[in-house]
Amino acid sequence: MRDLYSNITALSALPSASRSAADSGQAIDLKDARKIVFVVNTGAISGDGDFGVTIEESDDGLTGWTVAPDGHVQSDAPATLAATSVYRVGYLGWKRHVRLALSKVGGTSVQIGAVAILSPLTRPA
Repeated sequence: MRDLYSNITALSALPSASRSAADSGQAIDLKDARKIVFVVNTGAISGDGDFGVTIEESDDGLTGWTVAPDGHVQSDAPATLAATSVYRVGYLGWKRHVRLALSKVGGTSVQIGAVAILSPLTRPA
């Protein structure tokens, strides 16, 4: 059956906004999930913006956030995000909590938002 709708959960990971500084998205608890991918959507980039995204992981979702090792991340996002683009960033690690982090190297601002798509252990979602 081609029913993806009943087999995924979508959560806000980084609310869409114009951002002019580095920022971290909301913590996503993976306790009841098999896998996760973030879908990042960019809009306009102002002032030669140089922004990127990474995944951070934590055991408790409150402290100890670290950048996930390269071997635990799948991504088609370049180091510098392009305007009006969509990227996928997946997590393969085993930490309980993850979040998307926006980095800024230079420029003025970027319009960006992201959704976390999870494959829940219990289906239908």
